[in-house]
Amino acid sequence: MLDMKQWYQSKTVWGALIAIGAPLLRYAGLELGLAEQADLADALATFAGAFGGVLAIYGRIKATGPIDLRDRRN
Repeated sequence: MLDMKQWYQSKTVWGALIAIGAPLLRYAGLELGLAEQADLADALATFAGAFGGVLAIYGRIKATGPIDLRDRRN
């Protein structure tokens, strides 16, 4: 079975977004080298994963009902 992750935990997605945004930043006068882009993608993927975990815990705490674990596909 494949180990799935959310889109915001993907360094590839963050790297692509940074690659799209880097020319816009360059236009605004801020230059990002390849090493800085890679570091930023890694940091954003880590932050997004942690934020997702915090959001999941918050959602469970604020929930008003129990989690239904029954298989409803049948």
